Amino acid sequence: MRSDAAIVVLTGAGISAESGIPTFRGEDGLWETEDGGAYRIEDVCTPEAFRRDPALVHHFYDGRRRALRTVSPNPAHQALARLDRDWPGDLLIVTQNVDDLHERAGATRLLHMHGALRSAWCAACDARMPWEGDLGDAPACPSCGAGGRLRPDIVWFGEMPYEMERIEAALAAADLFVSIGTSGAVYPAAGFVRMAAACGARTLELNLDPSAGSAWFDEVRSGPAGLLVPAWVEEVLGR
Repeated sequence: MRSDAAIVVLTGAGISAESGIPTFRGEDGLWETEDGGAYRIEDVCTPEAFRRDPALVHHFYDGRRRALRTVSPNPAHQALARLDRDWPGDLLIVTQNVDDLHERAGATRLLHMHGALRSAWCAACDARMPWEGDLGDAPACPSCGAGGRLRPDIVWFGEMPYEMERIEAALAAADLFVSIGTSGAVYPAAGFVRMAAACGARTLELNLDPSAGSAWFDEVRSGPAGLLVPAWVEEVLGR
């Protein structure tokens, strides 16, 4: 591959599972949490749920935010950070994950399409800000002072993912699209492979098992992200 080639990488829950963060859904269709709890998606991950029971939603996300302190980036995150540091061409890492393991590994050419746990969003003034503590005790917004108006800066079901225009532009210009640790079942991310391929990009899937969208990729490699991603990055940087 040319050293000036443009690469778009999409990461999903599978890349962080090896750091100890549970994947999106449990066997019963519930959202499992790091402390062993389980929540129905419709009770904690929609705007309607937040309007109906904000205390429950805050309890769920406050717990997930605290759990981030107990996990660390794994070799897959570290390998992508190395690619970010050493690849001379264009690169955009688009993550569906709301954890900060990519950043802690050192990645900077990064976009969180579903928001971030360590960020809060004020419904009163529309400001977004870094946030480390709990939101369930209704803290005042540091920007406007409004009390009880902060929510997790997370894209819930029924809301538009962040920076879609930037993502689509990167896919249109990509020479290579790589999907890592994703189910291939959640849109719009599940459609990225076809967007990229339609514009001439080569496509590669790295996943523990073939995803629901594996048939759309030029190449599929199956196995743990902690093994596959470092090996792939070594190939790319070795050129």
